[in-house]
Amino acid sequence: MGSAVLAKVVTLLEMIKFSHTVFAFPFALMGATLAALASGRAPSAAQVGWICLAMVGARTAAMGLNRIIDARIDAKNPRTAERPLPAGKVTLIESWLLVLMATAVMLLAAAMLNPLCLLLAPVALGFFVLYAYCKRFTALAHVVLGICLAAAPIGAWIALRGDLQWPILVLGAAVLVWVAGFDIFYALQDVEFDRSQGLHSIPVRLGVKNAILLGKLLHGAMIALLLLLPVGLPLGWLYYAGVAVIGALIAYEHQLVRADDLSRLDAAFFNMNGYISVTIFAFTLADVLVLR
Repeated sequence: MGSAVLAKVVTLLEMIKFSHTVFAFPFALMGATLAALASGRAPSAAQVGWICLAMVGARTAAMGLNRIIDARIDAKNPRTAERPLPAGKVTLIESWLLVLMATAVMLLAAAMLNPLCLLLAPVALGFFVLYAYCKRFTALAHVVLGICLAAAPIGAWIALRGDLQWPILVLGAAVLVWVAGFDIFYALQDVEFDRSQGLHSIPVRLGVKNAILLGKLLHGAMIALLLLLPVGLPLGWLYYAGVAVIGALIAYEHQLVRADDLSRLDAAFFNMNGYISVTIFAFTLADVLVLR
């Protein structure tokens, strides 16, 4: 019985690609780091713990909702037909239980942080649902996903400071355009399927070549926004070094994705974006700890 339960949990985590939490998680910690820098005081261990739980709960709930809402579409797509839910490896009830538990964790963590976090939590949940339905009626689903992940650093800032200031909004905007850019790349592999099903995406709307160009422009905007952060916060050369490193990583990622060759798309999406988020957080944290 125990091994069967463990296997089911592993399958559910596979369904939501739990390992991909690394895309947004470092930005939540970066938001907390910048909030501490702006406040001049370090967060408590409890605050960091609740921020982490809120982030994991939110991301799990969002992905679970997306898999449930897209189950019928995923079953028709050869690329996604073997995902656990359409393939019957998990049931709809099990998937909903995961979403409900993750939502409860998110709300509990928000409540333990401050009233504003709890007040804004349903707004985040609303965006999770909106994203899951977006591709049925708009090509801007990539932007909505960016908004969802931009909530990670902004939410961490609010958790520690209880307010909003322009530097964290700049970081949120950087995350938004970064996520929108790499989600456009990810959507390249489903262009023909999406067209056949009447689904919307930037690659469907603009074509593969123009979609890749737009993804690159969005990633360029990310770098520009990150360079604006030190205008409002006392960040130093280590932070700038981190921006330079992720600029190089993004340039390499773009070398992996070409209109006539999408064979290395998985490496660009899964590997490089994880490196990018971890790298900028690590350099930001080092800057704050070493240079302050």
